[in-house]
Amino acid sequence: MALLQSNGVMKMNDILEKLKKEIPNHSSVVVATSGGPDSMVLLNLLSTVKKEKDLKIICAHVNHKLRKESDYEAKMVQNFCTKNNITFEYMIINKYKGNTENYARKKRYEFFDELIKKYASPYLLTAHHGDDLTETIMMRLIRGSSLKGYAGFSEITEKNGYKIYRPLINKTKDELLNYAKKNNIPYAIDQTNNSDEYTRNRIRKYLLPKIKEENKNVHLKFLEFSKTINETENYFEKILENKLPNIYINNNINITLFLKEETLIQKKIIHYILNESYKNDINLINDKHVQSILSTVKNKKPNIRINLPNNKIFIKSYNNAWIEKNKTIEEYNYILKDKLVLPNNHVIEIINNTNDHSNYVTKINSKDIKLPLHVRTKKDGDKLTLKGLNQTKKIKDIFINEKVPKLKRNSWPVITDDTGKIIWLPGLKKTKFDREKDQNYDIIIRYQKKGSL
Repeated sequence: MALLQSNGVMKMNDILEKLKKEIPNHSSVVVATSGGPDSMVLLNLLSTVKKEKDLKIICAHVNHKLRKESDYEAKMVQNFCTKNNITFEYMIINKYKGNTENYARKKRYEFFDELIKKYASPYLLTAHHGDDLTETIMMRLIRGSSLKGYAGFSEITEKNGYKIYRPLINKTKDELLNYAKKNNIPYAIDQTNNSDEYTRNRIRKYLLPKIKEENKNVHLKFLEFSKTINETENYFEKILENKLPNIYINNNINITLFLKEETLIQKKIIHYILNESYKNDINLINDKHVQSILSTVKNKKPNIRINLPNNKIFIKSYNNAWIEKNKTIEEYNYILKDKLVLPNNHVIEIINNTNDHSNYVTKINSKDIKLPLHVRTKKDGDKLTLKGLNQTKKIKDIFINEKVPKLKRNSWPVITDDTGKIIWLPGLKKTKFDREKDQNYDIIIRYQKKGSL
């Protein structure tokens, strides 16, 4: 990530007027600031109206410690705050648990919530812009989502007693970047945004430019689409308020009453229940999960259970249905050909290339093993030969040393060859079969903890 600056003058009067109109005088506002051009422009615009509105601006910066430039960027943001008399609040995430992206988002918003309370702020401002909204909608259309999910995000969202305000929602990335350059606003560029590994990046690099060739202001069309979806969603939520108390009681669906409703209302009920169950992890759910639940409820079999992400299950029992934590995981043994979605929705797949050297990827030479590869649950007495060490270790002991919860041990994937030799313990330990980048290998296997059914 490199710091960039440029001289020049450019105005964003429409955003300044929105900020003056929306934010009351004498308010405290918390601003989520990554150090990128979008958030630095927002911070700069707020500093412009700060004196006129008598605002107290709190810059909330999170150092994720995932890149070597992170410390330098934090210092850049802090220097800008010092220069502009803005309160600088700082948090570091040193260790991650589970899915890195989900964990980071959870910790960020915990930090933001703390600051909202500390400064009694009615607002959290974020620098999400029109291109962000367009990318989010496109990504959810590709992956599948709920009706509300297809709307992306709104300019203003109510959350736990305060508002999340996104005043840049009608601007493009290029507009903000040009403004930063021409007004000499320091900012940082995250080079990982250029990687093709992530869906959003591919949409940003390849799909969005093509769409903009048809209409350079397409982001405003997506904003209109988002508003229309939200209006429709609000209408159905009012209908749901009247129907839900009779159909969903004590966390149980009354199937007889449920099946009397139109399919759209049935799906709305399912989305409501999933939101209640998953809360901040609702991004793990897509329309295939909703359809699976709907099919299960309509199935004439009296007792059915299906697996959901995060080790949860949906259970139908006669005239009732509900979601609960999965207390037991059945044994499995699959042959790995290209991609497997495990019962807990974790994914094991063979990929073409990667720059990942973590325990979530292993590279092996097919000459060292006997194909096909198997993915199974653990067995009593399982042992593996650790990479770089001429010794075997029991998987049971590895689970204890790595503090893997007992509930997860029985479902943890073990990779073996066709003779039963353990090739890899995904996410935890590599074995003697793992090859370095400069060594000969022809198979790359990746393990992802968040599934995508």
